[in-house]
Amino acid sequence: MRSAIHASFGEPADVLTLGDSPIPQPGPGKVRVKTILAAIHHHDLWTIRGQYGYKPQLPAIGGSEAVGIVDALGEGVTGFSIGQRVAVASAHGTWAEFFTSPAGMTIPVPEAISDETAAQLIAMPLSALMLLEFLQVESGQWVLQNTANGTVGKTLAMLAAARGVHTINLVRRDEGVDELAALGIRNAVSTAQADWQDQVRAIVGDTPISAAVDSVGGKASGELMTLLGEGGTLVSFGSMTGEPMNIGSGDVIFKQATVKGFWGSKVSQEMSQEDKQRLVGELFQRIGGGELQLPVDAIYDLAEAAEAVRATLQPGRKGKVLLKP
Repeated sequence: MRSAIHASFGEPADVLTLGDSPIPQPGPGKVRVKTILAAIHHHDLWTIRGQYGYKPQLPAIGGSEAVGIVDALGEGVTGFSIGQRVAVASAHGTWAEFFTSPAGMTIPVPEAISDETAAQLIAMPLSALMLLEFLQVESGQWVLQNTANGTVGKTLAMLAAARGVHTINLVRRDEGVDELAALGIRNAVSTAQADWQDQVRAIVGDTPISAAVDSVGGKASGELMTLLGEGGTLVSFGSMTGEPMNIGSGDVIFKQATVKGFWGSKVSQEMSQEDKQRLVGELFQRIGGGELQLPVDAIYDLAEAAEAVRATLQPGRKGKVLLKP
């Protein structure tokens, strides 16, 4: 089968090539899926660089999320039928014509949801929804987040709004404010403006910021902590800079703040099946009601995986970049 494969760890655009790999066989408790569309996520790129929490055995096929058609069932699998359309996240090797997935991580997709949406429906949106619950915020409270024009940032803002939670959405470019406004996302602030912190304070007024989500690291972590309210929670979701979090001890002490890490894959593994089904059901509901939008910027052939990765890293994208076998 055709696959986007890397024989070494390194910059994805440099090490990814189109390869010919054996069609995988589904073991016990697994299903084999014929890929329709596969998403490119930043954690996929960190995995290819060899710098993520999961390190595959080389040579490896890239990708972790896709929508496709059930093609074969492993021993003991029930509740699925050949030809059924499903969405899968937290899989391995989805940038190929076929891949396998644990049945418990495979989700049937309603007909009303398009392939383009289903290909990116689980990993980032479900992570955003789990993150929203992880923050333990309620309707009327404020959440501050940076990299708000990323996939998780946009999704978190939309899902929070649907639950009545207010967000302040930091972007690094002035143009990012308009990009979020086009999706109906309010309270966007560009950190390129010298007075951006004052703008944040003006938005919330006297209401404290209950939680903040940091996907940048470095000094950005400390800037979020400075704006956080007393007893607030700062969650590290990622580190775009690759730098350690630079947080003033005084802010942590006198605000009695909490700093936590969030890894969606780990949280998902520990979550009960009932809670996971509840959250996936909410995603379907928000998509169907137009409260959650998952736009696509471009679709590339597997042979163009290196070019697709470059497109993923470009600022100002209008949506997710997808691969098609």
